[in-house]
Amino acid sequence: MVDFSRLAYVDLETTGTKPTRDQITEIAIVQTLNGVIVDRWQSLIYPDTNIPLMIQKLTGITPEMVADAPTIDQVIPTVIEKLKGHVVVAHNARFDVGFLKNAFKQNNVEFKYPVVCTVKLSRELYPSFKRHNLDSIIKRFDLTCEARHRAMDDAAILPQIVARMTGEFDEAKVMKAMQSQQKLSSVPPHINPDIFSTMPNEPGVYLFYGETGNLLYVGKSVQIRARVISHFSSDHSHDREMRMAQQVYDIEWITTAGEFSALVLESELVKSRAPLFNRQLRKQKSLFTIYWENSTNENVAQPSVIDINTLNTQSKKASLRNTYGLYKNRRTALEALRKLKDENQLCGIQLGLDKGKGPCFSYQLKKCKGICCGQESNISYQMRMQQAFSPIKIKGWPYSGAIGIKEYNETSDISCIHIISHWLYLGKVNNESELADFNFNVTAKLDIDFYKICISQLQKSPALINLEDIIS
Repeated sequence: MVDFSRLAYVDLETTGTKPTRDQITEIAIVQTLNGVIVDRWQSLIYPDTNIPLMIQKLTGITPEMVADAPTIDQVIPTVIEKLKGHVVVAHNARFDVGFLKNAFKQNNVEFKYPVVCTVKLSRELYPSFKRHNLDSIIKRFDLTCEARHRAMDDAAILPQIVARMTGEFDEAKVMKAMQSQQKLSSVPPHINPDIFSTMPNEPGVYLFYGETGNLLYVGKSVQIRARVISHFSSDHSHDREMRMAQQVYDIEWITTAGEFSALVLESELVKSRAPLFNRQLRKQKSLFTIYWENSTNENVAQPSVIDINTLNTQSKKASLRNTYGLYKNRRTALEALRKLKDENQLCGIQLGLDKGKGPCFSYQLKKCKGICCGQESNISYQMRMQQAFSPIKIKGWPYSGAIGIKEYNETSDISCIHIISHWLYLGKVNNESELADFNFNVTAKLDIDFYKICISQLQKSPALINLEDIIS
């Protein structure tokens, strides 16, 4: 059981919000014993980095003020002494503790103090209030904080807030609320921890929402609850996870029939709703490939970068015959072609990257073997080109026609059959009885993310249904 008689109220000012990139500019610690302040300590910190103008305006801390201040490494011994034997209390503690943990880590010291977050404390004791930021709580209790966003004033207001809470509630209730946080230290400050008791540990997707209902992130997992909790337990060491945890106000989840269903749904939601923190799986306007007909005659065909959706027929497009690599824009496709040229001594003119006749520029640099000026035979060049292109050749569709990937979630009794033909996602049905009415002639575009999902999942030997008999 944690002893809450000795509390160390902490506040930091920093150059930004990322603990692994930004630096501390000021720290304050207010020690209390049984609710009575026994020590106040603060120090400016030299951050060894620029303080953005916006931060200067917010905190009032300028580069001139910290020019002669000690570094965080120099004050860490004092911080350790001040925190020793205390419970660390901070408002939105995840932020302050994140910076302290990284500062401790850089000095090979383990941060091992119990932590209480006054945002979580306010949420638990005052569930009827919507806002629990420091300004809102100060206003709620009619308190005064003269220098907001300065470490000592923000730290010193916290004992007053806890005192008001203790005065309005039985002290044992406040201590119990503090104690409960020791078991739920990874829960974001704005999330009710009760939500995890109803969250399933099954396949599906989860959605993080911000304060205004804006979608922050979409993820997927075969165990939703475990994956969601893992996001918040690692936020001190990952800037992106920490920033996301600070902004999460609500979590939604959708249980699926299995892992493949979760992957497909995640991709669909990211493309259609563009969450703030999802960098992958974004909607693509077009999809490019390197198209090269590797003929057996003496003439070497010139490859070209094309939008894959411009291929003449759906079947030709879907089979991905003669296609090498999938790229989200023409520029990255051309970069890939240039890389192949440089790494394999291919000819820029023959690849369509350079113009002109006679020796190409690469040949003059001895980086081309001379197909452009008769120094290398067509057969030799074509064999080398085939070998160079081989690693990026798109995998052919390994079935005679459409297939169904069948999944079943026994826990939630959810079944699903995903219908796929030549790497194109045609749709899904709930069970085999619905296949007879499915429209297999739907128009579908090749999607690079679905192609990768499909390739990966087919390697795991999923339950497959041959749909050729049904189509015919």
